[in-house]
Amino acid sequence: MNRQTSTEHPLPLAGVTVVAIEQALAAPLCTCRLAEMGARVIKIERPEGDFARGYDAAANGNSSYFLWTNRGKESVVLDFKLADDAALLRRLIAEADIFVQNLAPGALLRAGFDSATLRELHPQLITCDITGYGTGSETSKLKAYDFLVQCESGLVSVSGAPDAPGRIGVSICDIGAGMNATIAVLSALTLRDRTGQGSGVSVSLFDGAADWMTVPYVHERYGKGAPAPQGLKHPSIAPYGAYRTSEGRDTVISIQNDREWGNFCEVFLGNREIASDVRFATNNARVQNRKALDALIGDAFRTRALDEALSLLGDANIAYGQLRQVADMTTHPALRTWSMAADDVELQMVAPPVRAPWDAQRFKPAPKLGEHTARIREEFAAETEEAGA
Repeated sequence: MNRQTSTEHPLPLAGVTVVAIEQALAAPLCTCRLAEMGARVIKIERPEGDFARGYDAAANGNSSYFLWTNRGKESVVLDFKLADDAALLRRLIAEADIFVQNLAPGALLRAGFDSATLRELHPQLITCDITGYGTGSETSKLKAYDFLVQCESGLVSVSGAPDAPGRIGVSICDIGAGMNATIAVLSALTLRDRTGQGSGVSVSLFDGAADWMTVPYVHERYGKGAPAPQGLKHPSIAPYGAYRTSEGRDTVISIQNDREWGNFCEVFLGNREIASDVRFATNNARVQNRKALDALIGDAFRTRALDEALSLLGDANIAYGQLRQVADMTTHPALRTWSMAADDVELQMVAPPVRAPWDAQRFKPAPKLGEHTARIREEFAAETEEAGA
């Protein structure tokens, strides 16, 4: 239903129109992914704008959050509580394939733009609602910012260091909800291709976090209790963690099976017989005797410089990595970036995680607040009857 299609790139969602009433991170990330696949995304903003616009000014005076999750969209300012703006929104939705929203529960129901009503009016429409805790429970009306959901879901309780649980350092519940919403929308599009009917899909931040917590949940409910925060160690696998070299550099190793453990003992520790020590012969034994294991491995690392340690790990075919800072990540050889304009300055932004034949190698800019309002109002103006018709 897209009135503006492009033939420059054979994008998978070219011709698809998305209308989004969105803010912050989860819904904007979902619709950003759709825009990267070629969809036309019309972002509805209140007069003061998506509040993520003011989160920071790190990107050449712009919000890093906003530029990341709103590139390639069109921004329209309207207030759907006003009759004329509500009529415009209805016309936009009538032309849309997908409607995405993450307002507070009940906000759109009161205005007559809830998903069920919209799909009744437009059976081919796909609607996606993103909430904090879903609907129908006592938590449904709680405000659900990322860190709060990290705490409510138990993510924080298994993160951080012993006796110092910590917030995961990025907005992972928002990000997860956005990606789950993208999956849901694409699934609904595939179903519509077969049936001609739209679907209503929904995701919540808590559901996504709870899904990631499945292993601690099973340990707590059916095992011997959920693992406590482990810092730079793995609660179920050993050795799997960080060890410091002679010059104070942290190297992370991961040994997944007893064959790798034997190689590590022979090449790195210089003693194959350690692999058959009853304390360390199996992964379960190594986890139970982690303190003695870490002391043994830590001593071996402290006697070696980083280059020597990495060389030996490579000889033993052991998986390893270095504990890097964000500054190191910006120059990492695996990092891919695309250009993006921000106020006439070219920024190098992290490239999309999906590599595809339709990669553009460049991001479209994020819109200024209300940048497309006049054009959208003109394009979707109310149709009037011709005189004498």
